[in-house]
Amino acid sequence: MSNLTDLGIKAIRDGVASGEFTAREVAEGFNANVAAAADLNAFIVTTPDHALASADAIDAKRAKGEDLGAMGGVPIGMKDLFATKGVQTTAASHILEGFTPEYESTVSSNLWAAGAGMLGKLNLDQFAMGSSNETSYFGNVTSPWRRPDGSNTPMSPGGSSGGSSTAVSARLAPAATGTDTGGSIRQPAAFTGITGVKPTYGRCSRWGVVAFASSLDQAGPMAHDVTDCAIMLGAMAGFDPKDSTSLDMPVPDWEAALNSDLKGKRVGIPREYRMDGMDAEIEKSWEQGKAWLKDAGAEIIDISLPHTKYALPAYYIIAPAEASSNLARYDGVRYGLRDLPDGAGLQDMYAETRAAGFGDEVKRRILIGTYVLSAGFYDAYYNQAQKIRTLVSQDFEKAWQECDVILAPTTPSASFGLGEKDDDPIGMYLNDVFAVPASLAGLPAMSVPCGVNSEGLPLGLQLVGKAFDEQGVMNAGLAIEERAGFSARAEKWW
Repeated sequence: MSNLTDLGIKAIRDGVASGEFTAREVAEGFNANVAAAADLNAFIVTTPDHALASADAIDAKRAKGEDLGAMGGVPIGMKDLFATKGVQTTAASHILEGFTPEYESTVSSNLWAAGAGMLGKLNLDQFAMGSSNETSYFGNVTSPWRRPDGSNTPMSPGGSSGGSSTAVSARLAPAATGTDTGGSIRQPAAFTGITGVKPTYGRCSRWGVVAFASSLDQAGPMAHDVTDCAIMLGAMAGFDPKDSTSLDMPVPDWEAALNSDLKGKRVGIPREYRMDGMDAEIEKSWEQGKAWLKDAGAEIIDISLPHTKYALPAYYIIAPAEASSNLARYDGVRYGLRDLPDGAGLQDMYAETRAAGFGDEVKRRILIGTYVLSAGFYDAYYNQAQKIRTLVSQDFEKAWQECDVILAPTTPSASFGLGEKDDDPIGMYLNDVFAVPASLAGLPAMSVPCGVNSEGLPLGLQLVGKAFDEQGVMNAGLAIEERAGFSARAEKWW
């Protein structure tokens, strides 16, 4: 038998169901990996007992001949944005440290109902604000990947779902939940050589997920391959009356319908994504992706998304504006941190609590968001950004008249060293330049590993599809996965 912690969702689910091994054996193996990987700082809280209890329940069901569920026996990591009943939920912020919900998020409830167990709560950029996992109150997450130059520079796992990407890549979990507001599933997946899917906005309920930007936030799976993502997304998704933006649509069986034959499909290549100064290795991987999809039977065509250059600036107005509104609830009154100096009044308490509780990046985005929503600037910034968002969406609608799916790089570069962009917030924001347009339009998109660069670091290719066509996106992703044959793994050093 292979090492159980090398297996993904499908292999674990099928192995448990067939009796090849028990769910408890799987949980014990991953619990041991999590305990041995403290140097990666991927978890804020570990829950080995939860994983074992879920595993024992699955083994008992199998003994009785009962249905084990779509993810029966699969322990996963849960990004610490999802409320988990009785388990601390912090959004990686000091202001929520110690907060223990009395309720379960819809997504995590769906996963537990499907037979999954929880290995722990995963670290992330504070309130999901960041592209490198360096803004967490609980410390940086480190990628399991290293440059092979002997420098041992700690590398970024991407963000905000950096704990999720590191956990999956380092075999601490076979899969993990992520959230994607402007690329926070796809970019970390690309940085660590795993697969991640951002579904159509509304596919997965936002209820019980700590909000960053409500019109953009969307949960999705992060796993080793396309098939595992299809299985996990099927377990996560579904209509939720508690979320007013939830799609009242049936959840397709994405796993059963996976098909890498792209005959008759047209793949669009947006000319605006070919930017001045693009990394030559990123461009080479893009060309290789085109060749793979053509080999799968697709027709490759050039398309135009003319408002692409405005997408990132519009995003960094809309997302902070929504964040400044959403984060107003953290006031030291209802829950979380309360900093109340002797003799202080209510306004002093608000100021002290937020000053102590929020990190620098969160404060930066709140300030930007409050500014663009303020009197005299609302029309000049926020309304203009919303108009750009409409134009970006219309660009995609026109593109779908010519193509079925769009291929682009996931990121403008491979992973970078932790601390290398500390003094360049604009450069950090540019990490999301290829990911943001699909987020603004609410479209399904995924990142698939396609190889490594000259430094031995993973690269990802991004596929964007029509609204509700996760199947088309994953089918194209599967075609790339089969041809790329990506098998590189980080050499264990932790």
